[in-house]
Amino acid sequence: MTSEMNFDWGRRDRIGIGEAVLCEGKSLVQLQAITNDVRERGVSCLMTRLDPDVASALGDLDYDEASRTAYLGKVAPPSGLERICIITAGSTDVPVAKEAARTLQFYGEASKLVFDIGVAGLHRLAARIPVIAAYPVVIIVAGMDAALASVVAGQVPGMVIGVPVSTGYGVAQGGQTALNAMLSSCAAGLTVVNIDNGFGAACAALRILGAAERLAKGE
Repeated sequence: MTSEMNFDWGRRDRIGIGEAVLCEGKSLVQLQAITNDVRERGVSCLMTRLDPDVASALGDLDYDEASRTAYLGKVAPPSGLERICIITAGSTDVPVAKEAARTLQFYGEASKLVFDIGVAGLHRLAARIPVIAAYPVVIIVAGMDAALASVVAGQVPGMVIGVPVSTGYGVAQGGQTALNAMLSSCAAGLTVVNIDNGFGAACAALRILGAAERLAKGE
């Protein structure tokens, strides 16, 4: 690997979540150096914000264009048990939701995706609350006023993680309004990650579930 990068190979052993490659802003040469090193070591790597043309230049990857994520190497086998529900306010929020789902899948964590149930059509959400409430962790992906996060967090008992999204007109300000709305929520215990950060929300969910598992084992 070039001297421009110092990959943290031991992160997964320390915290249970390995270092992912944020491809946005990296040159093709840098990404080729990283992927070559991963292949030489025979390990696996999650890549995020990877454009299709760059992905095709990097060789054999499990690439998903909707989420702009790729798997290099083997991924964890699926657990078969869905413990995380990911919901979106609108269809424009789907790419961020799929980034979260693909991150979870990389670590063998199954998730349920529920799309387009924003509060502008509250009946759509109300009909699904009983199902959503059964999950220990819920990730809410919403732009514009991001009201969905407050409504859901006030209705379900599990951990709720809000992901503000950079969709919306004018004063939505590229997700800043959604971020502020989630941070200002009156719903107790709502946790919020950065704008468009589906990866971060998935990692938070993995940490929550991992902590619960260790507690159950008495570790």
